[in-house]
Amino acid sequence: MDNIIIFDTTLRDGEQSPGASLDIGEKLQIARQLALLNVDVIEAGFPIASPGDFQSVSNIAKEIRGVSIAALARAMEKDIDSAAKALEKAEKPRIHIFLATSEIHRKYKLLKAKDEIINLAVKAVAYARKFVEDIEFSSEDASRTEMDFLAQVVESVIAAGATTVNIPDTVGYAVPEHYASIITGLKEKVKNISKAVLSVHCHNDLGLAVANSLAAVKAGAKQVECTMNGLGERAGNAALEEVVMAIKTRQDYYRCSTRIKTRELTNSSRLVSVLTGMRVQRNKAIVGENAFAHQSGVHQDGVLKERTTYEIMHPEDIGLQKTKIVLGKLSGRHAFKERIKELGYDLTEIEFEKAFEEFKRLADKKKEIFDEEIEAIIDTEKMEIPHIFQLESLSISCGPNVVPTAGVRIRLSDGSVADNATIGDGPIDALFKAIDLATGISGKLLDYHIQAITSGKDAMGEVYVNVDIHGKNVKGRAVSTDIIEASAKAYLNALNKVAAK
Repeated sequence: MDNIIIFDTTLRDGEQSPGASLDIGEKLQIARQLALLNVDVIEAGFPIASPGDFQSVSNIAKEIRGVSIAALARAMEKDIDSAAKALEKAEKPRIHIFLATSEIHRKYKLLKAKDEIINLAVKAVAYARKFVEDIEFSSEDASRTEMDFLAQVVESVIAAGATTVNIPDTVGYAVPEHYASIITGLKEKVKNISKAVLSVHCHNDLGLAVANSLAAVKAGAKQVECTMNGLGERAGNAALEEVVMAIKTRQDYYRCSTRIKTRELTNSSRLVSVLTGMRVQRNKAIVGENAFAHQSGVHQDGVLKERTTYEIMHPEDIGLQKTKIVLGKLSGRHAFKERIKELGYDLTEIEFEKAFEEFKRLADKKKEIFDEEIEAIIDTEKMEIPHIFQLESLSISCGPNVVPTAGVRIRLSDGSVADNATIGDGPIDALFKAIDLATGISGKLLDYHIQAITSGKDAMGEVYVNVDIHGKNVKGRAVSTDIIEASAKAYLNALNKVAAK
């Protein structure tokens, strides 16, 4: 089975996505993760573009091992010199040269004739060979280049020493059948094509970057250039995670594989999203929040009975723990019953029916029902949680150059009052520590999140906590227009559950 080379250009083309600028340290951090992901090539940047880009390529070349490190260069000696110098410490250096070949670029941008283009390309490749053996040549705007001329360019640069020839769909103009025919045509027309790796680089202007890349693979391309989360110029590049998982899932069709450690896809996607500030849309294929989530009752019932009824991939394969069943108004009894079991409850049939009825009532008011709300429904049906600890008052002191301090007054069920104050790493940490001291129960916070349940400046804040108390996970919930008060009450809600039992 053929191996498809995955060329990641997140740090070069991906960074060209407006708003996705990265500093030197962030680029190195992403490069480390890409090495863990096991990509074959990391395009680290465009060294001639700026001193920062040069330094980031140099830093990545020095540290990252086991991966080819590529640096981009125009077909100019000064660009190639800069790329070669930045790659001096690389274990596997690659110089990536690009030059436009389409008629529109020749006429309006380069003002060059066809023979001049070939001459420039050949000279650039030959010059780069003085520094490294691994040379990639990209025929910019290849998908709009005349087929015979494109074949002539490709044959010439391979003869000059190019080891990889890339056929970019620079402006996302191609469609799958058209793009595949370009690859097929080059394999037929270029006599020395077997001496180089045939690569593809697709943009998403028509939403076809991944489809075009896969069509090219089917036609015989051996390298795919792509980015995490599909970042890139304008509408972006082919998304690495989509290309890789399509090949993995449909090996029966593509008859090839990649070296990618797919369990690192989620981690890689999240890191790139956090560092670039470019959020991944919920319904994004593979790594979107909804990619392995089911809300329809019919789908939930099917997945719970047999996962493959509505899932073609294992969530574990991309680094997720499990399928997400989203409970809402479309959910049925089966999904609700399974979630109750996961939460550790054992209800009688009568208790279950009452809880399900209340769940449906709540689901008509809210788009998604959280575990804490399900627990609140069940707790209401099964027992009234005694208010062993009640918050009477609290005070918080925090701010710049101030040690966060919290004080609480807790009313106990016997009528006595406990006052305690302490410091913490932040106001919430200090608050929860003070509550621990006042109640005599020590909890370890596992999860804490807030969401607004109304709009406006006076929005109600809903706080959820997950607390480890004596080895048991206990959840608490509370609402208030004061999120500090809601936090204290949510934490006490969890402690009261333990104390009641």
